[in-house]
Amino acid sequence: MKLSELTGYLESLAPLTYQEEYDNSGLIVGNPDADIHQALVSLDCTEAVVDEAIAKGCQVIVSHHPIVFRGLKKFTGKTYIERVVAKSIRHDIAIYAIHTNLDNMDTGVNARICQTLGLQNCRILSPKQNLLKKLVTFVPDNYAGKVRDALFNAGAGHIGNYSDCSFNTNGTGTFKGGADTDPFVGEPGKRHLEPEVRLETVFPANLESKVLMALFMEHPYEEVAYDLYPITNQYQNIGSGMVGELETAIDEASFLQLVKYKMKTPVIRHTNLRGKAVKKVAVCGGSGSFLLKQAIAAGADVFITADFKYHEFFDADEKLVVADIGHFESEQFTQNLLCEIIRKKFANFAVRLTEVNTNPIKYLI
Repeated sequence: MKLSELTGYLESLAPLTYQEEYDNSGLIVGNPDADIHQALVSLDCTEAVVDEAIAKGCQVIVSHHPIVFRGLKKFTGKTYIERVVAKSIRHDIAIYAIHTNLDNMDTGVNARICQTLGLQNCRILSPKQNLLKKLVTFVPDNYAGKVRDALFNAGAGHIGNYSDCSFNTNGTGTFKGGADTDPFVGEPGKRHLEPEVRLETVFPANLESKVLMALFMEHPYEEVAYDLYPITNQYQNIGSGMVGELETAIDEASFLQLVKYKMKTPVIRHTNLRGKAVKKVAVCGGSGSFLLKQAIAAGADVFITADFKYHEFFDADEKLVVADIGHFESEQFTQNLLCEIIRKKFANFAVRLTEVNTNPIKYLI
């Protein structure tokens, strides 16, 4: 298949518009029209991973972390980034990254951590704003059902765990077509009154083209009247971190041992134990110290993440237990998630999980 088929599908699940401003997710190296037969999935794209892709005959590497965050001005091979990019180009291997856009999905990195730890009733810890729009359109009574269905099928009408959400008001529309018009009802040059439905629904901003195309395809009028409004509401399905609950509360020491085992980490750096039971748990794969206040506000007993600095541990202020399990350790199962996603969609496409441990941090136990 074409590389664009794979990247297009991944971006339908984790749109690039959901990545953070500093990020560089998407196709970093490669021709979208290139034919691909095998993909290698990894957390990082290192030289060893590129060598593995060459040895296994893979045409694309799908990694979580982008190998390039900032623009490259030279390709002298002086840095590992330059060497990785040069080698991948030389061997015609595409590199695709799906980073913070996957982090911000409620089915992404943090959802896999929650699943691994057996958390229930999970939700986004810090939902994002300004990612939604509202569509208002006016449809003849007899066509309102068809237009509604088309909009819902295009991805509109989702609010939290509810779908097919809209508001409908009956009224009367007026219009007068010009001499060159061919109105669906009424006559050119004469004012017409038509019983209509004012149909309102919300949709993710990245689906605007798809939603409008559905509207235009099903709406019977020659000129479709519609309004678009930006919405500042939080988008509950998109954002940073997640918070969930254990089925049964356990003591802090036992929970940290469970985390150590489930997350396959050799060491956990943590704040003082408070002598309280653990029921609610917040998680953030990768560097999550920026979510400490949100974890406290959510009432979490423990916040599992990585890359906490020395002074940031003090900020917990005995309000919860911070458990820093390591960056690689917190995101290592993302590789498995990506393999599952690709295999489920492309049953006849070969997907390989890297055998390279890309964790740059070693532990002396």
